[in-house]
Amino acid sequence: MSSIDVSDPFALFRAWLAEAEAAEPNDPTAMALATATPDGRPSVRMVLLKDVVPRPGPDGGFVFYTNMESRKGEDLENNPHAALCFHWKSLRRQVRVEGPVVPVSNAEADAYFASRARDSRIGAWASQQSRPLRARMDLEKRIAQYAARYAVGAVPRPPYWTGRRVVAERIEFWRDRPFRLHDRMVYTWDGTAWRTERLYP
Repeated sequence: MSSIDVSDPFALFRAWLAEAEAAEPNDPTAMALATATPDGRPSVRMVLLKDVVPRPGPDGGFVFYTNMESRKGEDLENNPHAALCFHWKSLRRQVRVEGPVVPVSNAEADAYFASRARDSRIGAWASQQSRPLRARMDLEKRIAQYAARYAVGAVPRPPYWTGRRVVAERIEFWRDRPFRLHDRMVYTWDGTAWRTERLYP
């Protein structure tokens, strides 16, 4: 840990993530994604981190992929700001990220979609995410329909399925300490450099 550049929150995050990947039994890249409607009604769910772009400002951040016709997609279209929380219980650590949300490029989305398992690509077409489902059989019929449509050749990326990057303006690292006297370090991007400060637990 001593070789990590602690002035760079992305370097620290990657070190913590590497430890989580070795210690967490399931989904070390799982993160809670909080969004809100334009009038401030919040919603939160778990998604998976798919990339970290270790650059400050609008070119960097934390990437996830989703159906943009889902509830979270609609939130982000109308209020493009979000918060993330990683909680690694085995390490007694968490990381919180806040900032605006921007689209990934079509090339990035195409490349990631192509890397997914074929059944997952079919599922992206079949699932009308966040909309009412009368019966499980209806979903299974849609899966069969799209599996037949794309039985041969590549499965293209649906136009509504893409990625978003949370541009980190604030990153907080939290470590458990005895008697709830936890260690908290927050990094804030001021437009030119990271400003760091410790917080009371």
